[in-house]
This record gives sequence, C-alpha cells and structure tokens, in this order.
Amino acid sequence: MSSFKSQKPTILQWLQKNLFNNWYNSILTVVCLWLLFFGIKGILTWVLTQAKWQVITANLSLFFVGRFPQQLYWRLWLALFIILGLFGLSWGTFTKRLPRQMNSWLPFGWALSFPIILWLIGGGFGLQPVESNLWNGLLLTLVMAVISIVLSFPLGVLLALGRQSQLPVVRWFSILYIEIIRGLPLIGVLFFAQVMLSLFLPVEYRLDRVLRGIAGLIFFSAAYLAENVRGGLQSIPRGQIEAAKVLGLNAPLTVLLIVLPQALRAVIPALVGQFIGLFKDTSLLSIVGLLELTGISRAILAQPQFIARYAEVYLFIAFIYWVFCYSMSLASRRLEKELGVGQR
Repeated sequence: MSSFKSQKPTILQWLQKNLFNNWYNSILTVVCLWLLFFGIKGILTWVLTQAKWQVITANLSLFFVGRFPQQLYWRLWLALFIILGLFGLSWGTFTKRLPRQMNSWLPFGWALSFPIILWLIGGGFGLQPVESNLWNGLLLTLVMAVISIVLSFPLGVLLALGRQSQLPVVRWFSILYIEIIRGLPLIGVLFFAQVMLSLFLPVEYRLDRVLRGIAGLIFFSAAYLAENVRGGLQSIPRGQIEAAKVLGLNAPLTVLLIVLPQALRAVIPALVGQFIGLFKDTSLLSIVGLLELTGISRAILAQPQFIARYAEVYLFIAFIYWVFCYSMSLASRRLEKELGVGQR
C-alpha cells in the first residue's frame, strides 16, 4: 500500500490561492501593494532624509531621567542593575533554566527591592535627598506606574471581596466606591487628587504633587481591577467552597487558599491589560503639571532650536511606551502558558 505525504504549497501556489484567486482579489492585492510601497517609501524618506533626530540625541538624559542630578546617576544605574537581575532570575525560573526552589524566595526579593529602589531614587537615610520635582521623564513614569500598580492591586482585590461580602455596610461601600469611580473620567480623578486631596488631610501632612498623582491613579485603577477580580471570583464553582467547608477551612482561609488563587489565575489577561492601560494613563499627569515622559517632551519642544519637531519627539516616546507595553504583554503570555490559563 503506497503512502502519500502531504506536500506544502509553494510560494506561487500560496499567492495564487490567497491573493490572486480571482480578478477582484487580484486588483485589490495590486492596489494594496501599491499603497504599501509608497507608504513605506514615504516613511523611510522622511526618517532618513528629512527628520532631525538631533532633538532626540541631544535630550536623551531629559527623556530618561529629567533633571535628576547627574552626579547621582550611579544610584539609578544600581537600581536598574537590581531590577534587571531580578528579572533575569524570574525569567530563568519561568523557562526552567534555574532551579524551581528559587520561586520560594523570589517574591521576597522583589518585595525587598521595592523600598531599596525608592531609597536609591529619593535618598535619605544616609544618601543625599533628591526632591520629587527633579524626578522627570521616563524615571517618573516608571516610578508612578509601578507604585500605582503595586498598591492598586491589593486595594482592587479587597474591593472585589467586599462587593461579595455578606456584611451590608462593607458590600454597599464597595459597590458605591466602584460605581462612582468608574463613572468619572481619569483626568477628573487626577484633578481631584491634586486640588482636593490635601483638604481631607491634617495641616501637617502635605503631599507633594507626585504623591497626589499616584493617589489619583491608585483610586481610579483599583475600581477597574475590582471588577476584573470579581469576574474571576464568580467563575469559581460553588462546589469548591462547599468542599473547603467540609474540610474544616473557615471563610478567610477558603478565600485565601482556594478561591482567590484560582480567580486571579483566570483573569490574568484582564489584569495585565489593566496594568498596561495604567502605564499609558500616566501620560495624563502632564496635564496637571507633572513632567513625566509626555510632560518632559513638551519642555523639550519648547527649546528654541527644536521648536515644531513634534513628529520626532512623539514618535520616540510612542516607541518607548510600546516597548514597555509589549514587554508586559509578552510576560503575561509567558505566565499564562506556565500556569495553563485557557488550556483544556
């Protein structure tokens, strides 16, 4: 009995089947190729001959660290070294190139690095202090995004649990908070945090603009995270909760050990999408006077020699945003694959 092996189509066969299988598809393919050719040609011509990239090279330090004192750059390099080292170790455990036993202490390493990095950036406790108004550019964007993500996540989880609480006071407070915040635009929440937040605090507690901006991002993001987590909580079968009660687990342990891990695992894509959105939302802080990545770009464009170089500047910061957002997306997909999210 002869066996026949399936042969892959050649390039010409694939083109004929998918792009030139009839007359109108052929015309559409030719038109699209023509538009694509002239579009790419125009972009390359502008990039290589017309764009003035000196605005980027001359202001790299402003884009990345703003007005942070140059003699203290070593602290930023040390913080970057810590982050890259932890990322490398985490990636090694995920890809199984390092022992799995490292998973037990890596979370503690990340938790410990958080205050150390803030100490290196802000100073104090033996280091020269650096005022937050000197934290500009990408440095400020990353600091505000990371702090907002880290602090809004547990708040969102608590709100999601509170919305399903049997205590009416806790449940209705969570519902009111979530629905009110979700009904407001982010820029309104940021203005509220900048103008009104200090009125609710004692006179001796005066938050600077960076902390007020972080507070606004946390309040806003927590409400959306709560709804994402609530969707995960509702996906857990009731039978698992009943089984936990039969085993003698009380309600807090049932939620902490049985329900919450599965709920968070199920909504990893939604959570990462929210984190990506929060990272991009930091650009709105330029409206309230903070010189993060977008704000420092406006300051650079005000330089006399670089006036009207909008395309080069905004393309550069768009590329930076894309690199970080795409990196988070890749890490999310890797985490989903390791945890088997969506696999049957």
